[in-house]
Amino acid sequence: MGQPVSVVQKPSATPGRVRFEINRSLTGQGHERYASISAANGVKPADVLAQRLFATGKVSAVHVYSNVITVDVAEGASNDGLAKVVEDLYQYWKPGMAPKSTEELLAMVPKSAETTSVPTADAGGAPVSAAASKIPVLLLVRSQAALAKARAQ
Repeated sequence: MGQPVSVVQKPSATPGRVRFEINRSLTGQGHERYASISAANGVKPADVLAQRLFATGKVSAVHVYSNVITVDVAEGASNDGLAKVVEDLYQYWKPGMAPKSTEELLAMVPKSAETTSVPTADAGGAPVSAAASKIPVLLLVRSQAALAKARAQ
């Protein structure tokens, strides 16, 4: 599942460099340069693509501008398979993959997103209504603090 990216591989005038033109913009009108995998540490599409290209071991540098990806192929390496890496950028599900179990998915949920206890009293110690007990604790506390501040003024 996902969206395959249409890739056209073009040679570059510079030896050891290959250019890919794709059917979507990755950076808008911005330039992204990656000299190593440590420079590609974000989560933007260009960052993820650079991480995947460096992971092949065939790349020494990546430059992304809009829909053009320029790759410096590592010395002694071939550019075979790099177009497939670009093409699969938005492929999240491939034939033969098994879905994660409920336990695996729940283990991936950050601790801060887990449900907390239901509030039984407000900041002043008064019991909360049945409707208020359905509000997430953090929102209820924040709302009560804002209400108390407004009443104090």
